[in-house]
Amino acid sequence: MSYTNAEPSFVHAYTDPGLSLDTIQASWQRARETGEWHDWRWQFRNRITDIETLKQLIHVSREEENAFKASGKNLPFAVTPYYMTLVDPHNPQDPIRKTVIPRIDEFATSHHEMIDPCGEDKNSPVPGLVHRYPDRVLFLVNDMCSVYCRYCTRSRVVGSGDLHPEYAHIFEYLEQHTEVRDVLISGGDPLVFSDDKLEDIISRLRSIKHIEVIRIGTKVPVVLPQRVTDNLVKMLKKYHPFFMSIHFLHPREITPEVIEACNRLADAGIPTFSQTVLLKDVNDDPDVMKTLMQKLLTLRVRPYYIYQCDPVQGTSHFRTPITTGLKIMEHLRGHTTGYAVPTYVIDAPGGGGKIPVSPDYVLSRDEEKIVLRNYEGNTFEYHLN
Repeated sequence: MSYTNAEPSFVHAYTDPGLSLDTIQASWQRARETGEWHDWRWQFRNRITDIETLKQLIHVSREEENAFKASGKNLPFAVTPYYMTLVDPHNPQDPIRKTVIPRIDEFATSHHEMIDPCGEDKNSPVPGLVHRYPDRVLFLVNDMCSVYCRYCTRSRVVGSGDLHPEYAHIFEYLEQHTEVRDVLISGGDPLVFSDDKLEDIISRLRSIKHIEVIRIGTKVPVVLPQRVTDNLVKMLKKYHPFFMSIHFLHPREITPEVIEACNRLADAGIPTFSQTVLLKDVNDDPDVMKTLMQKLLTLRVRPYYIYQCDPVQGTSHFRTPITTGLKIMEHLRGHTTGYAVPTYVIDAPGGGGKIPVSPDYVLSRDEEKIVLRNYEGNTFEYHLN
């Protein structure tokens, strides 16, 4: 089996002549009329990848233009036409826009930021495999994404062409390590692969007897929901128990297309969970986060994690204080159904793994009693004997 990365490395193509607005609008309108707009391959082929085309669609701010002008190879830029329609063309402070359009802030690096903040490379026994936890592994199948998030933890490899997973050696490693019962397939984004290529990987994993659970981590159902086809879910449901973690950020991402994609997954019996990175001026408002979590439940997507933004190089403008995350958790616990309350975690820098962080509800304890407070701030004593 061959799994080479076919996508070119998109360094900021500031000199690309781009397409005219009339050409773009005509192409998109024709795609809607012919049904191609709903074809995920058309969406992927027609991504916006250069500033001149971007300028036809939005008013590019000075900070955004400077990011494209900056020298050096940075995280690629690409946005699907579908997701681009969610971007406010006139407001550089639009939360969705901030997460996909480069800003000059990406070129500022703080003292504590790292190239590989989660310590994946040092826990990689085989290229493309990360074995950091005792009974589960992370399988990085590619470095391609349909949309490149500006806060990406794996910006060191995503879209670079530098990730070369050794599939034969990975499967050999997994066969030998019988303690591994759970495999998370990620990248890049595995859902940019064709159904056949993806099934080759999943079926091979399912053939290893001690692997009980297979998961996929993806943002495709949010940024390219057309990818979640009947054929895809028909294939995935053959490999139960199969789970999917979806990267949601903001309530505005929940469109009719995303609702359809999530319902299709749920109807196929595929449990889905949300993973949300906490980002400054994007979703760091308690009401925004509560709305997102509540809406996810209506899609049958279980809120799973809120991540403190990893200290990856060039992301300091996205990170919030820990107190912001704690305030959000206070706003959720007791104020909405427990199903809508995820776990707030910090992925310990250097490879320490996910550590839950929560408000202090235990005020004191001794051998006789524990003193607690509830979501309203009222105090209660629970006697132990």
